[in-house]
Amino acid sequence: MKRFKTISTSFIIVIAIIFGCNIFYLVNLYNSIRNNVERDVLTALADADIDDLMYRAGRAQALATNVQVQEDIEDYQAHGKAEATTYRDENGQLISVRTEADGTVVEEKQMLSENSSYSNQMVDAMSRQFHAVMDKYIPYDMTVMDSVLRNQLSHRFIHPDFLCVEVVNDNDSVICNNPKFKGESGLDSFRVNINPNEGIYYKAYMTPLTGHILSQMLGIIITVFLLMIAFSLAFWYLFHTVSRLRTIEEMKDDFVSNMTHELKTPIAIAYSANDALLNYDADNDPTKNKKYLSIANKQLKRLGELVENILAMSMERRKTMKLNPEEIRLQPFIEEIATAQRMRCNKDITINVVVAEDASIEADKTHLANILNNLIDNAIKYSCDASGKPITGDNVMITITGDDKEISIADNGIGIPSKSIPYLFNKFYRVPHGNRQDVRGYGIGLYYVKSIVDKMGWSIAVRSKEGEGSVFTIKFRKDGQ
Repeated sequence: MKRFKTISTSFIIVIAIIFGCNIFYLVNLYNSIRNNVERDVLTALADADIDDLMYRAGRAQALATNVQVQEDIEDYQAHGKAEATTYRDENGQLISVRTEADGTVVEEKQMLSENSSYSNQMVDAMSRQFHAVMDKYIPYDMTVMDSVLRNQLSHRFIHPDFLCVEVVNDNDSVICNNPKFKGESGLDSFRVNINPNEGIYYKAYMTPLTGHILSQMLGIIITVFLLMIAFSLAFWYLFHTVSRLRTIEEMKDDFVSNMTHELKTPIAIAYSANDALLNYDADNDPTKNKKYLSIANKQLKRLGELVENILAMSMERRKTMKLNPEEIRLQPFIEEIATAQRMRCNKDITINVVVAEDASIEADKTHLANILNNLIDNAIKYSCDASGKPITGDNVMITITGDDKEISIADNGIGIPSKSIPYLFNKFYRVPHGNRQDVRGYGIGLYYVKSIVDKMGWSIAVRSKEGEGSVFTIKFRKDGQ
């Protein structure tokens, strides 16, 4: 058992480490997916900006007659055209040198990066140029921006419950507010620069992405936790089974000890009686002869009953036992058994048989007799002490009642503790009686009774109260009931 505990503990530690690693990798996976989703949101926001520019360009076309715009263009053309050249610095960064119409030289670092698509960077640069010109004349429309952003997100299978966009500056001060946004806290926010020259950004607010990310990980999370539950249940079942086997092992040891004692006692008594007959000239004393022979006969009968019960239990365990049902009239059958049992104790034993005279059942006669003998034997055993004196009174009172539906055996014995009743029919189980040694047994009688009752298709129930006795009831199940 100690080795089993050591191996089991080692396995539990290893499995705990494996599950710990799984949790660690799940956290890393969550962070990786979150980075990808956030990147998708930023891309969707940039694409939504392009879509919004197209809508605003359409509005600008409708305002093409705007005098101010035309004057600005004519004024720009009147001053001549600008010139620009591009070169790389020592770090490989593209530098743009622009000469304005008035002769002013402006040097700017280009945002182009060799690590990303030049086409995307070109679109980004064009959108910024559009903003630099269009933002002065065409106002922002946050309703349109919300709509196009939600559309872009849906293309990426992102569906936030709440979504709105505002225009802010470098300091997050609102330039163009969104009526939908009421200053809610706990929302995720994302910013995209749309006008670097003036430090203007689109800032999107949306429902936290945690739910969306967990939905993508749902299959892995469920699988991991199902494995954890499966392993937990498997270990629980293993330890439960081992604990039960250990209990059965202890019960078996008690059975072997009790059985050995039960076998030794009648053998020793019968041997002593036989020895007295042989060595003490009992032939000349008929009284002693009869006394010793009666003692030997009684103990051999007891020994035979014990062996019979053990063999019956062994047959039931192998499931090879066959029943031979026949019609049995209950009243004379039970009365015959009761007559034999009345001789068990030195004190008076009253066994009342109250069974309908016309009651009869289909049953195996031998096994039904064993069942009744076991139940009556227990009633006597737990009503008399080893000397035959009734434990709970001056007289052992057993009442057997029945008909063709059920049989009940009631006694006025010491009763059974309520906590022991669920285990009464377990193999090798005996009701604990502290240090008392006057009630002997080997814990297979009621197990045998329950096995035979089940095999016959019947049921057995117990009612008992300590100090008041017990009632065992066998109910016969007939076809159609």
